[in-house]
Amino acid sequence: MWTPARQTAIVGIGATEFSKDSGRTPMQLATEACLAACADAGLDPHEVDGMSLFSMERNFEIEVARNLGIPRLRFFSMVNHGGGGGCATVGMAAMAVHTGAADHVLAYRAFNERSWHRFGRGVQGHHQSPEANDVSYSWTSPFGLLTPAQWAAVFATRYMHEYGATSEDFGRIAVADRRHAANNPAAFFHGRPITLEDHQASRMISAPLRLLDCCQESDGGVALLITTADRARDLDQPPAWIAGAAQGVAEDQWMMRSYYREDITGIPEMGVVAEQLWAASGVGPSDVQAAMLYDHFTPLVLPQFEEFGFCGRGEARDFIADGNIEVGGGLPVNTSGGQLGEAYIHGMNGIAEAVRQVRGTSVNQVAGTTNVLVTSGSGVPTSGLLLSSEGG
Repeated sequence: MWTPARQTAIVGIGATEFSKDSGRTPMQLATEACLAACADAGLDPHEVDGMSLFSMERNFEIEVARNLGIPRLRFFSMVNHGGGGGCATVGMAAMAVHTGAADHVLAYRAFNERSWHRFGRGVQGHHQSPEANDVSYSWTSPFGLLTPAQWAAVFATRYMHEYGATSEDFGRIAVADRRHAANNPAAFFHGRPITLEDHQASRMISAPLRLLDCCQESDGGVALLITTADRARDLDQPPAWIAGAAQGVAEDQWMMRSYYREDITGIPEMGVVAEQLWAASGVGPSDVQAAMLYDHFTPLVLPQFEEFGFCGRGEARDFIADGNIEVGGGLPVNTSGGQLGEAYIHGMNGIAEAVRQVRGTSVNQVAGTTNVLVTSGSGVPTSGLLLSSEGG
């Protein structure tokens, strides 16, 4: 844990609309989202003096700062490993404001993932080089296993073999997300729920993954504004206190291709994050009312329940049954629709939804919410947050 629990907060959230054809550049989407986050908090953008980004973000802080009219930055950082960095950008921002490196930090992600190019198409055209990241694909993906869906399918197949999980179990994640999205006017799939039968009828992408097991390709942007407890009290919104922020890498970690571990049915890097979050925040699984779990592929959601201790190893299929992860169930998940139903913005929209749950303003509000868990990319070096309504 990088900063004392509940001494920093997310005080502003902003987003563009989520679409498949925004008609705007990623820079415009990033700028719009950042302006919206500042407006949400009631802060003049000129007061921002820090930015925290993903390594995949191509709208660099100097360009966004120029477009926002920010005169200077005292802090800027970039977190590696794609979707695994979402919560870490907030953690870095929290560390910066707590130590005095900055007063107000924006974390954002914006891209045209569908209309300008197809994001995550695979490594078929990956160039040759002696760099370690490039060489690693020669060992794990010389042919055949070339796309994120194929990589996730390897783990899903083993998980099914070990614990008896089925495609229908994976489908329950998709059904819950889409049910929540159907009630969310901001979601791309607003008004369009699915049934388990719809999931089973969707075409196979990479066995056992079906089309409805896979996250969207989205255009859009999301931004978050982070500051200290003292400054948070002077802004417009109730703070979403950062009760815990953590990163995790586990033994023999690869980027979605950790095939060489003794057991590939879990997500041990999530376990590293879970251990830190519970220790830092002083709460446990039973104290969490909602969870925004990274859902780029449904099979990789199930082990997250197990790594965080909501159920035992191999028991997630039973934990998610009978609507337990829907609003009204024991642990509502991805209440805005997640990346399957709302949009795929590398999980940043999940953090924004966690803030809404803490504020009590979600369209699918969970009653009595005080603590919300958020996770970032699974199968990669990752990160997590615990947001709370109590702090400061």
